[in-house]
Amino acid sequence: MYHTIIVVGNVGKDPEMRYTPSGQAVTSFSVATSRQYTAGNGEQVKETIWFRVSTWGKTAEACNQYVKKGSKVLVEGRLTPDKTTGGPRIWTKQDGTAGSSFEITAVTVRFLSTRGEAGESGPISGGGHMDMAELPPEDDIPF
Repeated sequence: MYHTIIVVGNVGKDPEMRYTPSGQAVTSFSVATSRQYTAGNGEQVKETIWFRVSTWGKTAEACNQYVKKGSKVLVEGRLTPDKTTGGPRIWTKQDGTAGSSFEITAVTVRFLSTRGEAGESGPISGGGHMDMAELPPEDDIPF
C-alpha cells in the first residue's frame, strides 16, 4: 500500500532545524493552504488548512537555508497521523474554537517563490502564479 500528498501553500514561520543523536538533519516548518468560495447562502467563506512539514537529510538542510516565512512551496510526501488519535493534531485556539493541523513527512520540497519574494533570495525549483494563503497573526499559528 502507498499514499502520497501534494500541498502548495505559504510557509507560516521560519523553519527550525535540529539534528538527531546520530547526526541526521531534521527541519520543520508550517505551510498554510487556503481557498475561498461562496456558500449556498451567498456568504464568502475563507478556509485555511495548516500542515506541519518535516524534512530530513539534505532536503532539511536546503529548506533551512532557503525557506522563509511567507515563501511559496510545493511539498510532496506522506501524511503522518497523530500517535494518540490516528488523525490530525487537534488543539484549542485562543478564541476557544477547535483547530487542527496535518503532519507531512516530506520527500520533495520545491521552492516556488521568485527571488526576493519572501525575504532572502534562494533557488527557484518551480514557477507559475500561485495565490498566497492569507497568514493569520503569529499567535494563531498552531506550532
